[in-house]
Amino acid sequence: MSNQLRVHAALFLVTLIYAANYSLSKDVMPVYMTPFGIVTLRVLGASSFFALIKYFVAPQDKITGWADNRRSILCGICGIGVNQLLFFSGLNLTSPISASLLQTIAPIVVVIASAILLSEKITLPRVLGIAVGAAGAATLILSRNAQAAVYPHATLGNLFILANATVFGLYLVLVQPLMRKYHAFTVLARVFLVGAIIAVPFGWHDALTANYASFPLKIWLEIGYMVVFLTILAYLLNNWALKYASPALLGVYIYLQPVLAVLIAVGLGKDHLTWGKAGQAALIFLGVWLVSQKPKAAQVPAVAAVQNE
Repeated sequence: MSNQLRVHAALFLVTLIYAANYSLSKDVMPVYMTPFGIVTLRVLGASSFFALIKYFVAPQDKITGWADNRRSILCGICGIGVNQLLFFSGLNLTSPISASLLQTIAPIVVVIASAILLSEKITLPRVLGIAVGAAGAATLILSRNAQAAVYPHATLGNLFILANATVFGLYLVLVQPLMRKYHAFTVLARVFLVGAIIAVPFGWHDALTANYASFPLKIWLEIGYMVVFLTILAYLLNNWALKYASPALLGVYIYLQPVLAVLIAVGLGKDHLTWGKAGQAALIFLGVWLVSQKPKAAQVPAVAAVQNE
């Protein structure tokens, strides 16, 4: 299997894992566990796993220098701590489809951050894409639909998801130099340690006081899914992909996640797709497509995308 094919296979698997989570998390929150409680279990499980694997796989590899250490701390704050708290808080308040659509704003943030931090050029199509994508996100966040009774705080939840996509887009740009310089487990062990320090104080009490004895097998399996697949496997595959693709080169996978999320949510009866949401999705997709276009003089054949949850 060629390296390019492996990248595509990894990204498709990550996309499927993330798409399913929008609906599966709704079974757990808020009846069995709070959003912050789930985040605590996720980051503790993942930070322990990556620290252990790093010890055996790359014991001598260490992040050195003030600049790289500072960058790794920022990655832990943006990519794990703040990111996870915002995502599950938002998903708890809004619908699976709205959350999955707003996640696609991340590539627009990546392009803006890349222009500021990596001096990538912002062309006219990208400026238009930013404007169109922002318009689609704004209408989605502010819209009120028939599900308002089910999600009375959907606007706040949508804002949390938008903030989550923003900090994760910044993380993708910040972490790229580290992933190309150090072993993947070295980077992941560090960022999850920092993320745990940020997130655990918010959810420690909720994780300790949850009524685990009342959890049916289905809930235990879904929590295990969120810890093992959604956190450990997805982050590992995402960060591995960053070694072979620029964070600004976001392609078809960023569109595929909400499509799969919609199919899963509708199939499980967790949400409903309306014409209004379809129009908002079209605006966001158009915006992401425009900002993903590289200037002709700097085009790179590889196309990949990394996603967030």
